[in-house]
Amino acid sequence: MTELADTAVGTHDAAEPFAVGITVRGYETDTQGHLNQSVYLQYAEHARWSLLQASGIRQSTMVDRRIGPVTVETTIRYRRELRAGDEVEVSCAFVWGEGKTFRIEQTVRTTDGTVAAEVSAVCGLLDLTARKLLADPRAAFRELADDPSLLGLTAG
Repeated sequence: MTELADTAVGTHDAAEPFAVGITVRGYETDTQGHLNQSVYLQYAEHARWSLLQASGIRQSTMVDRRIGPVTVETTIRYRRELRAGDEVEVSCAFVWGEGKTFRIEQTVRTTDGTVAAEVSAVCGLLDLTARKLLADPRAAFRELADDPSLLGLTAG
């Protein structure tokens, strides 16, 4: 594991998982008829941005403030195949430690509760001008969010 990833392993604050529903579309499947591996990342990204939006953080606000989320490492564990028409729920929970990075833990689950995939990412907030990670992403998210509790953060 990288040095950056090691700084995010703590679980000082964690929210209950936020989730979004998605229907697997036929054009997202491969020649074997199951969901293409790259689409799992798109589903995870969709859930992440949906969570940020639910917490009150707009992408345009982040751009205006010259900061943006970045992923420095992603692990996907495939558990069960998904096929066109399957209904899934993609959860998303921020897990905070100390330092410049944090984890986002996600589960792709079918409607019967079967885990299809687990996605774990080490992320940070990038200063878009300096091109460096912010020293305290928790403070930045608290400042931006209307409801930081959705991100596993307490107010102030």
